[in-house]
Amino acid sequence: MSFSELFDSEFKQRNKGHFSAIVRVALADGTINPEEKAFLDRLARNLEISNDEYKEILKNPLKYAINPPYLHVERLERLYDLGRMVHRDHQLGDNQEKLLEKFGLALGFTPGNVNYIVHKALKLIDKNVDPDTFIYEMKNMNK
Repeated sequence: MSFSELFDSEFKQRNKGHFSAIVRVALADGTINPEEKAFLDRLARNLEISNDEYKEILKNPLKYAINPPYLHVERLERLYDLGRMVHRDHQLGDNQEKLLEKFGLALGFTPGNVNYIVHKALKLIDKNVDPDTFIYEMKNMNK
């Protein structure tokens, strides 16, 4: 196996773990509602999850290891990506904040600050900031 194949394989496994974690969050209340389903469909395409992998993960999301972001900056990077995907779908309306709060908790933000973090994140995403500006502003939001 070449180095590039190893990297691609690792990248795909991490994406599957990330997608599996999001599916678990969506299933936390026992069902996946239509808004969550539409979001999962888009996320699967963005993470290059095949149709077969998608069906397998929906059937058994516990099969794949979760790779939770350890570093705060990694959590912010994932929040930025997820926030942009949730925000892009204006059909969610008021539910975009609720859905992103669920994902924020799964990323490791605490229940005490997830509302504030998500609100701030969506304001920045509304302004179309780039990832570096997003991370800078999120890291310095209490200063």
